[in-house]
Amino acid sequence: MGKELHIETKCLHSGWKPKKGEPRMMPIYQSTTFKYDTSEEMGRLFDLKDEGYFYTRLQNPTNDMVAEKITDLEGGVAGVLTSSGQAANFYAVFNICEAGDHVICASAIYGGTLNLLGVTAKKMGIECTFIDADAPAEELEKAFQPNTKAVFSETISNPALVVLDIEKMAKLAHEHGVPLIVDNTFATPVNCKPFEWGADIVTHSTTKYMDGHAMQVGGAIIDSGKFDWDAYGEKFHGLTRPDESYHGIVYTEHFGKSAYIAKINAQLMRDLGSIPSPMNCFLLNASLESLPLRVERHCYNAQKVAEFLDAHELVGHVNYAGLPNDKYHELAKKYMPNGTCGVISFELKAGREAAVKFMDSLKLASIVTHVADAKTSVLHPASHTHRQLNDEQLKAAGISPGLIRLSVGIENVEDIIDDLAQALEESKTL
Repeated sequence: MGKELHIETKCLHSGWKPKKGEPRMMPIYQSTTFKYDTSEEMGRLFDLKDEGYFYTRLQNPTNDMVAEKITDLEGGVAGVLTSSGQAANFYAVFNICEAGDHVICASAIYGGTLNLLGVTAKKMGIECTFIDADAPAEELEKAFQPNTKAVFSETISNPALVVLDIEKMAKLAHEHGVPLIVDNTFATPVNCKPFEWGADIVTHSTTKYMDGHAMQVGGAIIDSGKFDWDAYGEKFHGLTRPDESYHGIVYTEHFGKSAYIAKINAQLMRDLGSIPSPMNCFLLNASLESLPLRVERHCYNAQKVAEFLDAHELVGHVNYAGLPNDKYHELAKKYMPNGTCGVISFELKAGREAAVKFMDSLKLASIVTHVADAKTSVLHPASHTHRQLNDEQLKAAGISPGLIRLSVGIENVEDIIDDLAQALEESKTL
């Protein structure tokens, strides 16, 4: 077909294209190994001279077909799936960083990623400078160092719901010869296409909206193919110089625009092995088929809920870019005109104890660590996902002690609002 397909169609048809007599549903290649007729054939695979499958820790057909689908949804050139969103973010950075390098990261991001880059990566010799992504470009300039290798942020931050000015951040990164890596988990490619605004690499926790049913944990890394690694060959020598662990192969020469993902498969998956199971990828693919429908309903419900909370006398503040009075409303209209996500954060005027009472009084919504699936759920970030952070770090991440994260599901919105209303009433009875 000559015309570019719409995302609803891609969610159903990208990745697996059955031929005559083949199953219409993508098959599960539940095998660790793959057979070849000669030793020479296997040797050529290990030398990366031929394409093919030989061990699932490196690549698997089921996994690759789902990666191809998500790559198509994002408009990239190549992608890979990982065992979790955390693994995706780690691989995305570690693929181009090593001891002695430096990365820049927005401070208002998921607590696990903040800890990954601020604590764990530091133990590996990779330093990280955290920035306020809302700061003026001239202020952000000061964070760059000669050894800076990447800039990392989220399109919509978890749980502060900061909307990233992608163009501003991409321009800054490119002026300093480094790629912009963006976690697009909350917006999904249904609502935001970071590559169209200058981002170079996109990551996902596919555990969230892409799976949408809290069935399996997974991650994805997608490369736009637009960053010119050879132009900064000295800085990104892992991609532009011979890899002695693969007989001197130069990834940018051998794989062209797919070099970044090829290196992840050949090096990081080989050595660290954070792969998803083929069964998990099969489940993810089934969920992706309904992603546009679910995202639309999540956003519709969240808008109604945000408006209800914003008007409620017990609620002090609501963070949701769909509200006209929200700080990020205009940025959201620019980058996500069809909606942002189904996640809302808000505070009760009565403070932390009232917030806990509210959460414990919910009947429909569940208190869970998870977010962004079909069922409405609630979480207290300071006590749960971000509890490893001190008060100063919480403030930098945009999280107050009384902040509540509400993940609005796809139930009937009147039922969701009724549950919130009764729990708010209960929160007064301290």
